[in-house]
Amino acid sequence: MTRMRLQYVHEFIDRHGKPRRHFRRIGFKQIPLPGLPGSAEFMAAYQAALAGEKAPRIEIGATRTGPGTINALTVAYYKSAEFKYQLSGETQRARRGIIERFRAQHGDKRVAMLRREHIQKMLAEIDRPHAKRNWFKTVRALMRFAVSINMLTDDPTEGIKNTKLPKSDGHHTWTDDEISQYRDYWPLGSQQRLAMELALETTSRRADVTRIGPQHERNGNLDLRHTKNNSEAFIPISPELRAAIAACPTKHLTFLHTHAGRPRSPKALGGDFRKWCDAAELPKRCTIHGLRKGGARRLAEAGATAHEIQAVTGHKTLSEVERYTRAADRKRLAQAAIKKLVQSRS
Repeated sequence: MTRMRLQYVHEFIDRHGKPRRHFRRIGFKQIPLPGLPGSAEFMAAYQAALAGEKAPRIEIGATRTGPGTINALTVAYYKSAEFKYQLSGETQRARRGIIERFRAQHGDKRVAMLRREHIQKMLAEIDRPHAKRNWFKTVRALMRFAVSINMLTDDPTEGIKNTKLPKSDGHHTWTDDEISQYRDYWPLGSQQRLAMELALETTSRRADVTRIGPQHERNGNLDLRHTKNNSEAFIPISPELRAAIAACPTKHLTFLHTHAGRPRSPKALGGDFRKWCDAAELPKRCTIHGLRKGGARRLAEAGATAHEIQAVTGHKTLSEVERYTRAADRKRLAQAAIKKLVQSRS
């Protein structure tokens, strides 16, 4: 087989094992070349680079998109206001993962041919309840968008009930003993301690914890916007959090960063935090999201109202917050009842 040789094209294998190609020419900026050598998109970029022009932008999936297909629907959905502006960045990333797997299997099939039985069959092939629920929620949004742009006349997900999750309290809420055990193991001045204090004292999700930096501080408060629901929070910096921040001076845009000075990704932080908890000999139930719940619990036990806690945590509704306050109220009432009993015996 003849191998294509093009002037100024440099080919290498990246750290993920994928082949990459760049146009390298003295006096010109290095330009990545998309697609395979000889393909339309590759040759267009190569010719533009030879002419000293900027390579034309290739829309994701454009070269494999046929009218009326799942591929075409996906491209349109990614460009829509429903996806770009009504979903948080975290939700967009999660849905992209699901949609891209769906697209890899069915991208060349026509949207109009999708039936309810197809959706039910695909749903039945997913084992884990949470994965099943997330898949259906994402595909339903995609199908409703297809109806809105007249790629479908009827929504094939209509009438299918989403998966009910088993009753659970969700992530474990950290106890005061577990918080103390972590603090005893990881001292002030370590990124491990700073990560824990940020999650606990601000009751933030890990996606928000990785974004918090010096630029968010305003007169002793953290002025934040929660990524999941875009709600605002103005949180006073507690003495514990202030001590952790002061012990880890930074010149970066985020308090948490890698050795190279780059911000940590939410996923990487979750994995690292699991290792840090293991090192501190904490049980597997202790997760970084559980610190958010632990912080809300401590606010409730300190007597904060549901609305006050909501202002810190950024929950859109009071239903989740009221669970913490109800538990705290029961604890205080029980303590008061026993105190009265003891007093009555003396």
